Amino acid sequence: MASVTTGTNLLARIEATLQDTANVRWTEAELLNYINDAQREIANIQPGATATHSNVQLVTGTKQSIPTDGLKLISVLRNMSSTVNAATGGRAIRLVSWDILDTQDPDWHNPTATGDATHGTIPKHYLFDENDPLNYYVYPGVAGNAYIELVYSQRPTDLSAASSTIAVPDNYSNAIIDYTLFRAFSKDSEHAGNAQRGATHYQLFAVSVQGKAQIDALIKPDIQIMSA
Repeated sequence: MASVTTGTNLLARIEATLQDTANVRWTEAELLNYINDAQREIANIQPGATATHSNVQLVTGTKQSIPTDGLKLISVLRNMSSTVNAATGGRAIRLVSWDILDTQDPDWHNPTATGDATHGTIPKHYLFDENDPLNYYVYPGVAGNAYIELVYSQRPTDLSAASSTIAVPDNYSNAIIDYTLFRAFSKDSEHAGNAQRGATHYQLFAVSVQGKAQIDALIKPDIQIMSA
């Protein structure tokens, strides 16, 4: 569900805490920049906060890249008939281990194997390296006319104005406020107590975002293998 929280909603609470509702010490534009920075930090820590589905056309071969506005691949779901909204879903694409595939089919990157009778014409598996978040591989390789649906972490869109809505879910609002207060108090860290106040708000931000990631991991639905 799309967020409904706007920059105006957040600014009202932030400025009240800063006791600067007239924006004398911190301008609205400055605070909006901090809010945008907070969204990017949230996406870095919790990629699922900006998860989006996309139908994409694959390039020729095995190596593929996520859309240009992406930060990290989350999963590859299925084959599609095309990239349009009315595209029809096809065969599921399953994650496979590098070691298993490299052992069973060492030549799987060979372009001459693409789309042959042994390998098929659509990807059946995908591989992903956490240290290379923008890229992934499909097996078998394709000839450039295959389409898939994937989920990836999208780069958060900056709030261009206070009336804009945030790009992360509404339940990250408190984390955004704490991060913004951390940045604001850090600006005035020469004043007694502000450095500590800033550090406290950053700690609250980190606990909120990282804690949510841990909770989400705990409440994932159990995967049950069903037999026919």
